Amino acid sequence: MAKETRVILICSGKGGVGKTTLTANLGIALARQGKKTAVLDADFGLRNLDLLLGLENRIVYTAQEVLEESCRLDQALVKHKQEANLSLLPAGNPRMLDWLKPEDMKKIVEMVSELFDFVLIDCPAGVEDGFKNAVAASKEAIVVTNPEVSAVRDADRVIGLLNSNGIKPIQLVLNRVRPKMMASQEMLSVDDVTDILALPLLGLVLEDEQVIVSTNRGEPLTLSGSNSPAARCYSNIVLRLQGEEVPLIDPSKEGSSIGDKFRRLMQTKIF
Repeated sequence: MAKETRVILICSGKGGVGKTTLTANLGIALARQGKKTAVLDADFGLRNLDLLLGLENRIVYTAQEVLEESCRLDQALVKHKQEANLSLLPAGNPRMLDWLKPEDMKKIVEMVSELFDFVLIDCPAGVEDGFKNAVAASKEAIVVTNPEVSAVRDADRVIGLLNSNGIKPIQLVLNRVRPKMMASQEMLSVDDVTDILALPLLGLVLEDEQVIVSTNRGEPLTLSGSNSPAARCYSNIVLRLQGEEVPLIDPSKEGSSIGDKFRRLMQTKIF
């Protein structure tokens, strides 16, 4: 490759843990810092990254047409409407899964890497062919899990496969953290999860209803400059990803101050 581009796989064992939402928010946050960023939707069966970014109506070509050489890469890349440094390469038709091979993913990622500083690959959940294709094109990985037993068990299997493929570094994001449930031991603690998975913790993302609102609008939280709990977590993850030392939040202390309670009240208040 002509330049040193960070190609990061964002993956999970279990579906529904917030992997695509994390990809969209990290992509926006990196772009807002001036990093030329591409997000690749590698989930050909259940593509949603375009919806989360509000770009579903702007797609003309996809990765499929690029590989078939029926369009140029720059024709398939969809530039974000509000953040010029972010582009999406949409997933192709689900029938691509029948013929797409690891070499094809490598080819498309190498092409994209020549144009961007960061390439974030939104990997399909599980460990089937879509996962194997995405891993083949990646250099490093972020594993996303919720602090739930089934999600952590599935994440552990994915980590084993990443290690066997020589992916490094592999870092962990613990999503949808609920401090009260952790305190009452109704949910695995941060220490429980990190002890089981034995990965460096890149960040925690607090449970936040604003994530659902922003997802439905196709406007990632990091785009609006929101100061909601999850938005702050996404921003901190991006800083750590670039080597900055940002303290991790302590879930046991989160949301306990009068200021935190007031902010929550103002975010949910209907005028």
